[in-house]
Amino acid sequence: MKNNAVFEIEKKGDDTFVNGVQQSIDALLLNNGVQHWLVNNQSYKVEVEDINRLEKKYTVRVNGKTFQVTLKEPLDDLLHEMGMDNALAQKINDLRAPMPGLVVDILVNEGQQIKKGDTVIVLEAMKMENSLKAIADATVKKVVAVKGAAVEKNEVLVLME
Repeated sequence: MKNNAVFEIEKKGDDTFVNGVQQSIDALLLNNGVQHWLVNNQSYKVEVEDINRLEKKYTVRVNGKTFQVTLKEPLDDLLHEMGMDNALAQKINDLRAPMPGLVVDILVNEGQQIKKGDTVIVLEAMKMENSLKAIADATVKKVVAVKGAAVEKNEVLVLME
């Protein structure tokens, strides 16, 4: 399998097509989420390392090589043709606490431009520090959280625009 290989896998009933050609694919789930695939008598060890359901992106390791995979469905093609590529994107106006905890650190200021993946707040919960990251590029409108304060699940920590 080449690093730049592109595979379009489509299921039609019980048949599987890879790049438009009907293929025989057998998959066996092993321990810890590792799978063994047999595609046309070729063996592959497949591990899903990361899943971003919102963006339909996956990081997959196949036989020790890492690949970035984007899931593209017929609805995505239709939305693209209609010029509505971002119609299903979730609009995020604020960062909320995913669990009860204690605000350990606030790493942003009002008016600051942040990028997707930037750490915004560090929250301690169950004796573990959790870095809450921006899921999209945004501007910090208002920091509601206070360093050292306890917060409840779903409590607004930072307003963004």
